[in-house]
Amino acid sequence: MSIRNFVNRATIPFLLAGLTLIHTGFAAKNDKNRQQAFIRGDVDETRLVREVRHQLVMLPYYGVFDDLSFRVDPDGTVTLMGAVTRPTLKSDAENVVKHIEGVTRVVNQIEVLPLSPEDDRIRMAEYRAIYGDPTLATRYGYHAIPPIHIIVRNGHVRLDGVVANQADKDLINVRANTVPGVFSVTNNLTVEPS
Repeated sequence: MSIRNFVNRATIPFLLAGLTLIHTGFAAKNDKNRQQAFIRGDVDETRLVREVRHQLVMLPYYGVFDDLSFRVDPDGTVTLMGAVTRPTLKSDAENVVKHIEGVTRVVNQIEVLPLSPEDDRIRMAEYRAIYGDPTLATRYGYHAIPPIHIIVRNGHVRLDGVVANQADKDLINVRANTVPGVFSVTNNLTVEPS
């Protein structure tokens, strides 16, 4: 068997699995019922949605390098989504949500990000690049839970959150792309409505 045949046979299942994960990730990200835990909700959201958001935001180890989001179905099922750096945060999120009055079932789809010294280095460098900028730090750095979350997986960076205007979103994108060793930056930041 030649090396080329081996690479082709080994690569195809890997690529198909990667495409499935990408498709699943985009589908979950585009779910309009999905709520980001750290972003203030609508005025007309239900008591259950407000309580789930409150309980997730109050988790002691929830930080800028984690992404917690959720969906509440009419039957009381809460689906937890996102990516976290600590396995305990995944289980803590499930435990606090399942004790909320009105929750009938919890589906925990939170991904625990892989341990990687290189990803940890990128997280800290991205944090310094974004929150170390004087313009951005005064606007976004002084919140209990900062509104810009930095998710790093295998050298790929995803930015989630809310910014005040398009200029800030563009500046954050430029700052995030200056960090060495990053393969790609996906800027999912949304601009607050005026």
